[in-house]
Amino acid sequence: MIRSGRFARYDAAAFRKDLVSGILVGIIAIPLGMAFAIASGVKPEYGIYTTIVAGVLISLFGGSRFQIGGPTGAFIPILFAIVMQHGYEDLLIAGLMAGVLLVLMGLLRLGSLIKFIPRPVTIGFTSGIAVIIFSGQIPSFLGLKDVQRHEFFGANMKEIFLHLSTLNFYSVALAAIGLAVILISPRLWPKVPGSLISLLVTSGIAYVFFRDQVATIGSAYGQISGSLPSVHVPALTWDKIRELAGPAFVIAMLGSIESLLSAVVADGMTGSRHNSNRELIGQGIANIVTPLFGGIPATGAIARTATNVRTGAVSPMSGIIHGVFVLVVLLALAPLASHIPLAAMAPILMMVAWNMSERKEFGRILTSRTSDSLVLLLTFLLTVWTDLTTAVGIGILLALLLFVKRMGEMLTVAKVLPDPKIPQSQVSASIAAEGHGCPQIEIYTIEGPLFFGAANMFEKSIMDTIHDRPNVLVLRMGDVPFMDTTGESNLASLVEHFAKFGGTVLVAEIRTQPMEVIRRTGLYETIGEERFFDHTGDAIRYALTYLDKKQCLSCKRAAFRECAGLSQAVPSPDPGAAQPSSAGVSG
Repeated sequence: MIRSGRFARYDAAAFRKDLVSGILVGIIAIPLGMAFAIASGVKPEYGIYTTIVAGVLISLFGGSRFQIGGPTGAFIPILFAIVMQHGYEDLLIAGLMAGVLLVLMGLLRLGSLIKFIPRPVTIGFTSGIAVIIFSGQIPSFLGLKDVQRHEFFGANMKEIFLHLSTLNFYSVALAAIGLAVILISPRLWPKVPGSLISLLVTSGIAYVFFRDQVATIGSAYGQISGSLPSVHVPALTWDKIRELAGPAFVIAMLGSIESLLSAVVADGMTGSRHNSNRELIGQGIANIVTPLFGGIPATGAIARTATNVRTGAVSPMSGIIHGVFVLVVLLALAPLASHIPLAAMAPILMMVAWNMSERKEFGRILTSRTSDSLVLLLTFLLTVWTDLTTAVGIGILLALLLFVKRMGEMLTVAKVLPDPKIPQSQVSASIAAEGHGCPQIEIYTIEGPLFFGAANMFEKSIMDTIHDRPNVLVLRMGDVPFMDTTGESNLASLVEHFAKFGGTVLVAEIRTQPMEVIRRTGLYETIGEERFFDHTGDAIRYALTYLDKKQCLSCKRAAFRECAGLSQAVPSPDPGAAQPSSAGVSG
């Protein structure tokens, strides 16, 4: 009995549950593996090889107890583009390189970084991939002849339109029956995969009633081999590595996103918790080994993983069993698979596309009419009309720019004064707005992150609102949660400007992170330790003493009354105010 790790408390009863789950998931994986391979532009058996090898290795070395790995629909447009541009042999090299990248990502503990990809981007490209998969099955559904597949959506749609005259009514009827079976069978036989029932029914109908009237896997791709191929190491050269670095990176990125999303789904269904870095390493190992057997890139399959959980899986053993089961079927029944009509595969992939389309979430984000709607729509359109690399890159960049813009708009700079009318008041902007104040002292409250997206506005806001040149500028920074070096540079520029004209800057209530930044850059010493205060009242009292020593209060009598009045309205220290970590000295 295995009693440690992911097999803790494993026994015969647990094995029986894993055996049932593994067989059921394997039944689902067989038609999907072939369909994904065909849609990716390679022979159907390559999808079966991937299901076997990657399925076993991902379960063995991955970080989720319930993850089922193999070829997935999300990879279809990427793999097809690589096959079109470089060929099948180079696809194997790109997959192997992607595996190396995934292992490195796991070793460098980058698994947690995947969650920072904005959801509108993931929903956008996932929905775009669903459109590409769905539209790619139209020729098989309609039985069109001599249709050339192209890399881009527009060219494929044009190709379909030009060949509509070759429509095969036998294919349409067969595909329609298959689609109906997929939709109806869950109500009649909820425990049996609808895709398998559809495949058996439609293949039987085609074989008995119109055997030579529709294209089959055998007529299109030849007989499926009944064994795994021998190990073949792709020819790696530096030129090939440089040429395929981009495609390999895209495969690795999408594979990491897809696998970790699948692991999160499994966590939500079971209450377990996966190890994201170990999951990336497991995915990497699988993608390094699979190409040696002719398999295409693999990742975690969300639908098959969810099925694995629902059917009672206990441990990674169910994923291993699923791969072994597919191998047994390949060895025993491979010749029969050659009789499967392509029209029977089309509705299966169309339903895969429909289920992965995230249509509800897509509609929810789109109707929100926020900046996320723009990111979603742009990513979706670019995925469909260009390629996934462009779509994800531009989508993330746009999301970043819009985020920076929103964060920059959160920064506010307000001129304030102590308000004696309100009990226990700190300061009030309304008093300053009424024209009160001391021409020698200006007090400003800064609220929001002081970073590169807002730093220039911070300096400009203060300079634009200071009409006279005060001797003392008090900056209340208790509501500045974050500062970067750009924000620090603008603050330093403000300090330098006031020092040039004999003035001084006092800083009150600064938080720990901004304080650490100005300490590291040396601005803390430039301002002076004695000019940092825990409370605004201490800063004002220091300012009045400073002005008195400079004999600045003997200016105009009215101005003197305003400045001296500050001392009577100085706020008491607020126990709830933000505190620095030993920021400075109270005045």
